[in-house]
Amino acid sequence: MGLSSGSAPLPPLSRPRWLRRLPHVVIGLIAVAVALGSIDELSTAYRLGVEFGLLTGAAQGVALVLALWRPFPAWWLSLSATFIAAVAAQSNMTDMVPPGPNWPWIGPTIAAHALILFLLALRMPARVALAVLAVTGLVTAFVQGILGGGPYSGTGVLAVSVFAVAVLLGTALRGSREARTQLVEQEYLTAEERSRRTLLEERNRIARELHDVVAHHMSVISIQAQVAPHLVQNPSDELRENLDGIRQNALEALTELRRVLGVLRSENPDDAYGLGAGAAPDAPQPTLDRLDALVENTRAAGLEVTTEITGERLPLPPGVELSAYRIVQEALSNALRHAPGSVVRVELTHFPRGLQIRVVNSSPSRPAPPSPGAGHGLLGMRERAMMLGGTLMAMETACGGFTVAAFLPRSAATASRTPHSDNPTGPNGPNSPPDPTGDTS
Repeated sequence: MGLSSGSAPLPPLSRPRWLRRLPHVVIGLIAVAVALGSIDELSTAYRLGVEFGLLTGAAQGVALVLALWRPFPAWWLSLSATFIAAVAAQSNMTDMVPPGPNWPWIGPTIAAHALILFLLALRMPARVALAVLAVTGLVTAFVQGILGGGPYSGTGVLAVSVFAVAVLLGTALRGSREARTQLVEQEYLTAEERSRRTLLEERNRIARELHDVVAHHMSVISIQAQVAPHLVQNPSDELRENLDGIRQNALEALTELRRVLGVLRSENPDDAYGLGAGAAPDAPQPTLDRLDALVENTRAAGLEVTTEITGERLPLPPGVELSAYRIVQEALSNALRHAPGSVVRVELTHFPRGLQIRVVNSSPSRPAPPSPGAGHGLLGMRERAMMLGGTLMAMETACGGFTVAAFLPRSAATASRTPHSDNPTGPNGPNSPPDPTGDTS
């Protein structure tokens, strides 16, 4: 498992930044000291010669540096070097004077191997670290208990005790780090869930208030408009037609309100238009197919509205269809409120890469009454366009009217391209839409 799982490099310190590599530098210095100490003691105390001592001592230093990246192979290298040196020194201890050298572990190798085990326990599961410790203990017991001979000072028990402390310390630190990580993740999930629950509660509260207030009044308006002709003797056709229009508008407003309530009560906050989860299956969102009905309602309210649709009409995504309808609807509503008696022209131009919308109204023929609106209409239109990767501009015209111009791309891939060269919304493109700032009213 240790060979197959691998290990990430020892991470640097997070702060302070100028000490980020301090652990690596310290372990590198310890590796140099271990290598020098092992070479000296193996060459003199074990009588292995300079070449053999240099090889085994350098192996201990290399193993300690390797443990920064691959602690499991580093453990094998350190244990193998110690085992080879202990077996090679056994034949040289027969003529030594008691108490003899430290065997089979010397001080530098104990320090190096303990640090390697500590680094291994920090980054590998506890069962792997305990298995490594057990193998180290068995090898030590085999060398000292079975192969041992001649005068020497046994260091097996001391070495295994130090190794056990190193493994237990590394395992404890690893467990503490994992617990902190899980705690942070749990706190993040809890905060996300709390935020989501708060959002849903607020949306339900808004939906409840909309239902209690707006739906009630719109229902009353619809009923009064239906009953009013029966309260007048011989009502004229114009009166019946106007009252019927009021009732139809009230019913449509109730339908739209139900859709909005469905979106607010949806548990999917990313479904901004209610086209997915939470949408009423029997109440489709309005599309450009209902543009004529919207224009007729505006004309019935007293505005002169003309429409012009150019270009080859290609299928549009539902979000684009809905946003286009809402932008035209809001622009016509603004013209009704702020430019009474004006002439309005609605232009839809279909391009291969998207839809161009222009709603232009002339100057009002009479002063507009005070409007209680808070100016959220333009903000909502701009947010709809930006969410689809499009653009929207709203400005006054030279003759005192107002222009709302928007471009909605057909797809997100189209919207992500830069507005140069082949961009149809660019001012120089071959399929460029009309200049939204022009005063053509």
